[in-house]
Amino acid sequence: MTTAIANHRIGAVSALSGVPVSTLRVWETRHAAFAPAKSEGRHRHYSDEDVLRASIIKQLTESGHSISTIAQLQVGQLNGLLQQQKTAHRLHRPGPVSTAPVSMAVVGIGMAARIESGIGAMGWHDRPFQITEILQDLEEAGHASMGSKPQVLMVRVNSLNVLAGSDIQRLVQAHRFQQAIVLYNFGQEPVVAALKLAGVKVRREPLSNAELGELINSVLWMGNAQEVTDVQRGGLVPPRKYSDETLHQVANIRSQVLCECPKHVAELISQLASFEQYSQDCLNKNAEDAHLHAYLSSISGSARALFEKALEMVAEHENIPLELTPAWRDAQT
Repeated sequence: MTTAIANHRIGAVSALSGVPVSTLRVWETRHAAFAPAKSEGRHRHYSDEDVLRASIIKQLTESGHSISTIAQLQVGQLNGLLQQQKTAHRLHRPGPVSTAPVSMAVVGIGMAARIESGIGAMGWHDRPFQITEILQDLEEAGHASMGSKPQVLMVRVNSLNVLAGSDIQRLVQAHRFQQAIVLYNFGQEPVVAALKLAGVKVRREPLSNAELGELINSVLWMGNAQEVTDVQRGGLVPPRKYSDETLHQVANIRSQVLCECPKHVAELISQLASFEQYSQDCLNKNAEDAHLHAYLSSISGSARALFEKALEMVAEHENIPLELTPAWRDAQT
């Protein structure tokens, strides 16, 4: 595992976590919540993990946990308590029962800290969403069991090179993530292109919290109809079920249905899939209209999935074979 780099002064920890400096000092001196490194000038330097600890402890203490009982717990234990608390809150919330939460594995302590501390600014604080796995880096993630079976993989790397790209693709295949998001600072274009071709959402930093929130929103299911739950449970837009080649074959099969339903449905799916990708590309390029493009990407993906269900009905009626994409098969395993 890569050693956590201690590069934050206490003021930065306060700004990132939302915890006052005076409170951080009390948590450190009285309760040993942090063990910062010290420079030659005796200045304290805190790590990304310290920022994450502060963010989670803040949420736990605000909900009634005593600092003395949680201050020295490991990050994984703290996050487990936080997720239990959020689940209990949803179960006791008055009104209609909410959908099952979307679960996420985050690779990168700094990214996990950013998500936990910036939820309100990211625009999806009302969504049932939780981080169930927090991994230091791709090396640790490669050996993790991920028993919680998270649906989304979020990876934050500095350099997106061939090795990192291969590690990410192996992670997605090994744990059958339904969606994967990768943020990077520097990257090789062939690696970025290969990940995008595999269905991974790839964005280059820097991103604001609002932009990050919209990126996550773009992979979440927007509808509430019964048909939606039939197509996709868990709140995520499913990957493409049929490739362009399969749709082209269906569109050119001679049909027994006079209105040419197979052709029209296949063409609609192809158009929706193209617009879904176009909206995602616009989201990548245009931060000012990020909310609109995230919504359009999610809506077009949702509509595409519903029409895929319709295509199955047409194909069954017409005895047309349909070949599933590897990404869709993997997501169902």
